[in-house]
Amino acid sequence: MNASLLRRALLALIVGSLAACASRPAFEPTPARPPRVEVAPLPGEPAALPGPLAPPRSHWVAVHWGELPGFADDALYEAWNAWIKSCERPAPVFAPLCSEVRQLSIATGEEQRAWLVSRLQPYRIEGAGGAADGLLTGYFEPEYDAARVPGNGFSVPLYAPPADLARHRPWYSRQEIDTLPQAQAALADRAIAWLRDPVEAMVLHIQGSGRLNLLEEGGTRRLVRVAYAGTNDRPYRSIGRWLLDQGLVRDATWPGIRAWMAQNPQRVNELLWTNPRYVFFREEPMDALDAAFGPRGAQGVPLTPGRSIAVDKASIPYGTPVWLASPGPLVPLSRLVLAQDTGSAIVGAVRADFFLGWGAQAGETAGRLKQPLRLWALWPRQQN
Repeated sequence: MNASLLRRALLALIVGSLAACASRPAFEPTPARPPRVEVAPLPGEPAALPGPLAPPRSHWVAVHWGELPGFADDALYEAWNAWIKSCERPAPVFAPLCSEVRQLSIATGEEQRAWLVSRLQPYRIEGAGGAADGLLTGYFEPEYDAARVPGNGFSVPLYAPPADLARHRPWYSRQEIDTLPQAQAALADRAIAWLRDPVEAMVLHIQGSGRLNLLEEGGTRRLVRVAYAGTNDRPYRSIGRWLLDQGLVRDATWPGIRAWMAQNPQRVNELLWTNPRYVFFREEPMDALDAAFGPRGAQGVPLTPGRSIAVDKASIPYGTPVWLASPGPLVPLSRLVLAQDTGSAIVGAVRADFFLGWGAQAGETAGRLKQPLRLWALWPRQQN
């Protein structure tokens, strides 16, 4: 048997192996809305569509695979890496598929597409009133130079949580942490690294994690990750929004904020203190494998650049494979992604934050990415 026939035989075995396992939807069906014009089914998918589903903050309408833009062209093997990560902590409805997902990691794109069509049902995600259009933004993992001890320009600390954080809620505000002796005393010996730039520290506080090219006391350097370890329980306020509201800038991207700070050094603390929320970190070592992925998202698995998204978990459960389509203009996208993270600003049915990776270029793109979005959840079919 040649390799192509062997792969087809393997695919048939995988697709049939769990045919007797019934996957029960996690949401109750809801009454159908007025039908839309639907495309014809692809070979291998049922002609009849199931009824809609209704998570708490969205409405899912079953469609045929032919509705998904770019489905025939996506490099699915890139998404398979993210899916295998999701299988480290799968949602119950997806756990029975994980053995098949792992086996298909060496399959061709044609075989992976055929498996998706046979095992998963696409649902167009809609908001209130049937709105299918939403918003795509981007986020990234910052990467900065840092030092283990202050000095030589490294003067901005990143702190581990204070010992009394659990007993003192909310904890001191950002301004109080910078100015009150009692707050400084509580953070004595809690600094895990020092940065040069307060804007870099603010970016880490907003993103929740980052990579540090860390200068150790002996003069050696190593790459470490600082991961989210808690907050002071104060509300988040956007410093960019404050600048816009004050009429101080027209460009509230990070380059615009940096430019304003360079021109107004005497007002830097005033700007930073408008955001009372303060984030504490823990240090994590990084080996070569860790460096190939991003930080752990809310699902508890490492994020994959270009294939992980943050979602509203009340609209899309963690671990759900999702088809994402956005026409641009900055980053045109039509691809398979995995819902593996969330964020305080990611609220609503058709809303996603696209993980772009790490470093300066990813940060530049993330800071400017804001474009239209459509989403389709890919849910396990009920097997007879």
